[in-house]
Amino acid sequence: MKARVKWVEDVLFIGESGTGHTVVMEGPEEAGGHGTGMRPMELLLLGMGGCTAYDVIEILKKSQQDIRDCVLEVKGERCEEAPRVYTNIHVHYKITGKNVKANFVERAINMSIEKYCSATIMLAKTATVTHDYEIIEVE
Repeated sequence: MKARVKWVEDVLFIGESGTGHTVVMEGPEEAGGHGTGMRPMELLLLGMGGCTAYDVIEILKKSQQDIRDCVLEVKGERCEEAPRVYTNIHVHYKITGKNVKANFVERAINMSIEKYCSATIMLAKTATVTHDYEIIEVE
């Protein structure tokens, strides 16, 4: 896996993945940012959220659960001093579907965070990662 980061100006950067996708990253306003890009540490949370969401959806589909939507709310807390690593991360999974079984959701989340999601497992080396979930029933 490869990535490329190009400095544009001030604290603005363009990141390009090995697959050719790009993202705009920027430092905080107090460091000269203008609010035009995501902060790199925000991208870490998004990456973790995307990684575990992918796992959970795939596991639930293989378990023949009728899921219609999956939204994750990820909240991270960081150290006040450098290095400002994440110390606590909480993930709230909102699973929408028809007759989705709670035990299947709990199993899928645990499999993701304990075995499959590389991002969660890596961030759990410095942060306490917790989760909860809700199931939203549809007709």
